[in-house]
Amino acid sequence: MSAVAATEKSLLQLRPATVQDVGEILSLIRELADYEKLLHEVDASEDDLRRDLFGDTPRAHCDIAMWNGEVAGMALWFYNYSTFLGRAGIYLEDLFVRPAFRGHGIGKSLIAYLAQRCIDENLSRLQWSVLDWNAPSIAFYESLGADVMREWLACRMSRKAIDTLATSYSPVEASP
Repeated sequence: MSAVAATEKSLLQLRPATVQDVGEILSLIRELADYEKLLHEVDASEDDLRRDLFGDTPRAHCDIAMWNGEVAGMALWFYNYSTFLGRAGIYLEDLFVRPAFRGHGIGKSLIAYLAQRCIDENLSRLQWSVLDWNAPSIAFYESLGADVMREWLACRMSRKAIDTLATSYSPVEASP
């Protein structure tokens, strides 16, 4: 799936990332983390991205926005599943447009590109998270028709917490 925006056709191109984009994807991840004041949390490497985006069992996908031939942004996503709806959907992990390219509709185009994928694949929903302090992004998402679900709280376990909890797991053997 590749697309060119209806307006400014010569400027915006959206396309699936390729393994050759790994360095640029990592740069975009770092730029997003820096914007979110979380750069110190980035552990990802090019090898991690190569394995998880382009390996034998891809765990995530990435679409690249090119503006006049330059990498302007990305949408990094994976499939999730709604038990209530009985269908898969898309979880948008990262949406980022470099500051120099903002104001051209690139973010909206990336989300619309994923919305079209949802239609094409009969997926149930498109969802993502936004930091509560990021008022410009919240306003942008609401302008697209997204519901900001303030009643839901994100839960996350760090690797240390996972390791601790996993040590309490004891498989139960079935009786004959």
